[in-house]
Amino acid sequence: MKFLLKAGLLTFLALAFYHQNASAETDWAAKCSSFGEIKPNVNPSFQQVNCLLTNAAIAKDIPPEVVKAVAMRENGWKQFDENGQSSTSDDGGIGVMQITDPSVSDAVLERLKTDIVFNIETGVQLLSEKYGQSNLPKIKGANRHVIENWYFPVMAYNGIKPMNSPLQQKDGLKNTKAYQEMVFQKIEDDSFLGDTTLAEFPFKTSDFQYNPESPENIVFKVPEYTVTQPVHTSAYFFKKGDKVVVTQDDLVVREKASRDYANLKELPKNTKLTIDGDFTYDLSDRPNQYVWYPIKTEDQKVAGYVSSAYITVAPIPVPPAVTCTQYKKGQKIFWDGVELKPGQLGRLITLKTTPVFKLKAPGTITRTLPKGNTYRIYAFQPGMLSVGGGDYVMRDTSLVKYETPSKEKLNLVKCIANLK
Repeated sequence: MKFLLKAGLLTFLALAFYHQNASAETDWAAKCSSFGEIKPNVNPSFQQVNCLLTNAAIAKDIPPEVVKAVAMRENGWKQFDENGQSSTSDDGGIGVMQITDPSVSDAVLERLKTDIVFNIETGVQLLSEKYGQSNLPKIKGANRHVIENWYFPVMAYNGIKPMNSPLQQKDGLKNTKAYQEMVFQKIEDDSFLGDTTLAEFPFKTSDFQYNPESPENIVFKVPEYTVTQPVHTSAYFFKKGDKVVVTQDDLVVREKASRDYANLKELPKNTKLTIDGDFTYDLSDRPNQYVWYPIKTEDQKVAGYVSSAYITVAPIPVPPAVTCTQYKKGQKIFWDGVELKPGQLGRLITLKTTPVFKLKAPGTITRTLPKGNTYRIYAFQPGMLSVGGGDYVMRDTSLVKYETPSKEKLNLVKCIANLK
């Protein structure tokens, strides 16, 4: 909505969408095909839009809680008005994600108006780009799956203007009317159902330099924050076998993914559960933004479905410290049978033919990586992974799979490399 698309970004989007007919957009949207065909000029059902927003977010490695709240704040998850016309705001914002850009071609403009999938894809891509914006602060030690780490990218989606300053300059109080504050309130209300309070940043008025009477952007004086309150990892990246815990008292386990089905059990807070499969959407069309996970209790006496609003990742035991003295210089450390090299951060596996571009020219594809190959990763940029030689690929989960070794193995490689 409230910021302009860059022509280069649109070019890259178009290339990525249609490169060798392997459209990432089509792939994530196809996961919602069970809801039926999307009809022209008709808003899909609530749960179909829930599915579209969820999968678009996951494809770009963004917490769906964030994308859903942005889309709700922007236009209430609506692409069309009551007359079947494209929903357009007074400032020109178009559709679900309220995309604004007077410079795009008529064909792109028309597609943003008529194609809800393209509108969502474009908005989510733009939000992802904001995460990588170098002038925005981050939370120390937090990654893309931490919801609070999207505070400033969400702000930038609307504009890093004085009206969105986290604090009121005149009195230092929280600016509850700032765009990102309203979005984060929606996350608490709609994705966590008021059961969870997101962590607060330790802001001071001196952190932000701006003239409240000027349209110029805010200058951020603090590049990184240490948040002392618990932060919250997205509930949408759990896999079968993952351990989670219940966050509220009397969590109801349902027979199926809807409160219309039988209550199998009520679980107390901090009950440990095991994820037993992929999440699913509410079987009714109630306006519930959360999803349902199949779970089992530790004793396997209870199996059913619980709301994602009331579960969180279980604490991970801290591994024992690595002792370098038991190793020799030059000794090799292996990760799944392949040597882990000094400086290596992880590995990339291509799921499809993947376009490669230079960092300084993201709109130009220089070559492609064939499907099924594995590459060591030594560097990355926000939303991008380096494959060497100044070449990068988008960190798009529909195109590539990125994996990292355990911290213990990384520490072993470091200590061996530093032995004399």
